[in-house]
Formats: sequence, C-alpha cells, structure tokens
Amino acid sequence: MENTVNITGKELIDLGFRSGKWFPEAIEYINTNQLEGEAMLEFLEQYRLPPMVNLHATAAEFAINIKAENELEETNVNSVVESMKVLMRTPTAVNGAVMPDACPTGPSGTIPVGGVVVAKNAIHPGMHSADICCSVMLTDFGKTDPKLVLDAAHSITHFGPGGRPRGKQFQLTEELLAEFKANKLLNADKDISLAREHLGTQGDGNHFLFVGISEKTGNTMMITHHGSRAPGARLYKKGMHIAERFRKDLCPAALKQNAWIPFETEEGQLYWNALQTIRKWTKLNHECIHNATLEVLEMEAEDRYWNEHNFVFKDGDLFYHAKGATPLDTKFMPDITGPRLIPLNMAEPVLIVEGKTTANNLGFAPHGAGRNMSRTQHKRNNADFTKEALFEIETKGLDVRFFSKEIDISELPSAYKNAQTVRSQMEEYGLGEVIDEVIPYGCIMAGDFQVNAPWRKKRRERDNKKE
Repeated sequence: MENTVNITGKELIDLGFRSGKWFPEAIEYINTNQLEGEAMLEFLEQYRLPPMVNLHATAAEFAINIKAENELEETNVNSVVESMKVLMRTPTAVNGAVMPDACPTGPSGTIPVGGVVVAKNAIHPGMHSADICCSVMLTDFGKTDPKLVLDAAHSITHFGPGGRPRGKQFQLTEELLAEFKANKLLNADKDISLAREHLGTQGDGNHFLFVGISEKTGNTMMITHHGSRAPGARLYKKGMHIAERFRKDLCPAALKQNAWIPFETEEGQLYWNALQTIRKWTKLNHECIHNATLEVLEMEAEDRYWNEHNFVFKDGDLFYHAKGATPLDTKFMPDITGPRLIPLNMAEPVLIVEGKTTANNLGFAPHGAGRNMSRTQHKRNNADFTKEALFEIETKGLDVRFFSKEIDISELPSAYKNAQTVRSQMEEYGLGEVIDEVIPYGCIMAGDFQVNAPWRKKRRERDNKKE
C-alpha cells in the first residue's frame, strides 16, 4: 500500500514557519495534493515571513527643517521632534525630515503633518493616513474674470459628507474601473459604488477650491485641494488591518500606528498597486471639477499641473512616506507636467515652487502653513468674537464662500501658522524656490456642515415643539 502525505502543523513549525491563520488551508492543500520535498517547500515559501526584528536602539537620523519663533511654536516644535524620535526607532526607518509646517497629529510616535519618513522595503499605511493622496491641482483660465471662474466652479463642485446623487455623477474611465475590479483590496461592490459616487467631490476640513491671479502672468488660476475621499479611506483601513497582522508577527514592540506591510510580500505588492490606482482616481477627481468648470465657461485650459502631498513614493527599495509634504524631486512624480503648489491659507497666495533635492529636504518641501493649535483651541481663543465678526475681519476684500452656508472659523487664516514664518524657513532650509504666486481672489470650503446635520435639525425641531 502506497504511503500518503499527512503533514501536521508541528512539522511546519519544525520547518521554520510561524503559526498563523494560513496553517489549516496550507496543510489541507499539501495533504490533498500529496506535496512532498521540494514541491512542498516551494508551495510553502509564499507563507514564509521575514525574520522578527527589534526596534532601533536609538532613533534613526532625521533632519529638522523648522524652528520656533515664539512660545506657542516652541511647544509645537518640541512635540513634533519628540514624536519623530519615537517614530524613528521603528525598525524599517532609515531617514526622515520635518518641514516648517509640521504639527503633531496624535500620540507620541505618530508621524506629524509635515513629516517625511524613509523606510526600507516597507509601506506604512499609518504614515500616509486615511486621506491618501491629498493633493492640489491648478488650471490656468487665462484672462477670465476670477468671479466668473469662482461662480462657475461653485455651480458644479460638491463639498461636505457623502457623494453625488444619481444623475449628477461623473463617469469613471473604463481603464480605472478595470483597475478597481482587478485588485482585491478595491473590488468590493461598496468600493466601486463609492468610487463612482465620490468622483467630483471635495470633502470637508481644510479642503478648498481657490481662485486667484498669477503675479507673473496676470492670468486667473483655479486650484483645488482634496484627497481620495471614501475610496482612499477604505483602502487605508484595509491596509492598517494587514499591517497590524505583520506587526504582531514581525515586531510586536512597534507602535500600532507605525505597523508596516513588507513590500516584497504578496500583500505588499497588492497594497502598492492599490495605492497607484487610488492616486489615479484622485487625479481624475480633480480633473472632473476643473473640466466641468471649463465647460460652464465654454473655454479650454491654458495650462494644468498637480502634485500630491500625502502619499508614499518609491525609489528602489526605499519608500518615502510624506504626511503633508510636497515632492520637489521629479523622480517621485511619473506624470510631472509643471512646478509644485504650496497653499498657505485663504488670505495668502498659493506658492508655485521648484527645487532641488538636498540632504536635509530629501526631495520635499512643506505642503502649507500647518497649525500651532487644535481647531477647538482656536475656537476657544476667539470666544469673544461672533463667527460673523471674525469672518468679516479675516476675509476682508476676499470672496470667501462656505458650501454649507455656515462659517467654519477653524479654517480662517488665524487658525494657521504665520505664513511669512513658513516662507522664511523654506528659504533658510532650502525647501523650494518660489517662482510665482497666485494672489487670492476668493475660495470655497465646506464650512461647518454639522450645524445643519440631520440629527441636529431633529433635535432643534424637538426643542421648538417643547417651547
């Protein structure tokens, strides 16, 4: 009678494999197909994990391209630097940088806004965050009246939660739809439905549609700022789940927010490809808004370019995680068509910059002005003003609109770092050369859409009935 293979979990462990959820499926496959010797080991190789690693004994080096110029900034900078010191002990980290707009975003060890972390052969979902590929796009409208551009854009854009209703949705390209369907991290019916619904939407928070005049040419420019909306947020959640499984197997001492997916694994390849698809979706999202605005005005663009500032960029076996940092180096942007864009706040020019890679900037520049305080603290600091009074003071001479028709004072200029300080530190640390500025005419933002959220309306109606 011929002997049959009956491999057990203990034998897999003896062969050097760490126990995992894959054990039963692999054992069943081996035994069903009677795999032995080299054939069995070749099959098992797909499940072999990289060796376990420890945290760096000391933090990997990182450049500090920021300095405090008052007491408030000193608290902020110290918090950012200390957080980076904890983060840079992550085993994959080999280099990093902090930009002048840096501000903390979570517990110590979390990558700050304005942070760059270089990891070897690893993708850290927590270091690009849920707003994957948050980015800016510029379209040159020539000598068109800026008010006409802002009015046209206002008629077609969409801010706030949710997506566009049926009948008002933009069309996904066949190529992009095929990419979603081909990647199991993106091909759920819900993912594809949201990719359709959220196309041509800008979300909330600090996302905006800005119209201004080029200082160099006098042309009207429109600039949009937003990320990948729900499709990106869903991918991020899946990425963090995958990374956490690897963290438990490879380095349990690493912080959960710094978990990583080894690039050379099947999961790493899948996640990297999904990131590229989300990047294409986000670029299309910008294009839908810009093209629809051009259609309203019955004109064509004179120029267009874009860049992300919240993404992972690959150079060989190094992965540059930019959390709110603008890529200067062209190697990071396969579709580069122009200079980079750095918005500051609604009352300041959008900077158009170019620059060279240096040892301290790692090929990046700031992405904006950043914050020295939370939104809540800013509101407390201005409690003596009504929203309307503060809005009037800070937006005088500008055409500033909130899509929800409710003022959000946490997006007014005073909520952000001093723009001139960021600009002077850009120059001091060699973080890009300003080649043009888009002088503000006006902008659109989501505003405080929660004021009229359905649950708030219902509560107000109940309260009115009681009266």
